[in-house]
Amino acid sequence: MARVTGIGGVFLRARDPKSLLNWYATHLGIVPNAWGGAKFLWTDELPPATGSTAWSLFPQDTTYFGKDHQQAMINYRVDDLDALLAQLAAAGVTIDPHREEAAFGRFAWITDPEGNRLELWQPLVPPKP
Repeated sequence: MARVTGIGGVFLRARDPKSLLNWYATHLGIVPNAWGGAKFLWTDELPPATGSTAWSLFPQDTTYFGKDHQQAMINYRVDDLDALLAQLAAAGVTIDPHREEAAFGRFAWITDPEGNRLELWQPLVPPKP
């Protein structure tokens, strides 16, 4: 049977695509390719072979995404959540003060200049045997 094997892309609407792309490059390190998008390879995950992408549906009345008009939220894996949040705070980025910790990682949320709520996730590194 044919099936989905992962997330092939994430696409956002933007009032000012060029400016928003610059914001993502400056603050989250998402550097665009020549075609104006970014390609994420799982080869840079530490420890190796731990990369995965989650896909999930939420009820229409969820408050998890923030504002009612936001129809999607992206979760970005990060390598150092505390350092990234410090950088973002210094740059004046809107940061939700709420944090969560789970058995599989730590979470924080920020808002981009167009009001999109973004989730930042630092996976926990499994202990060495």
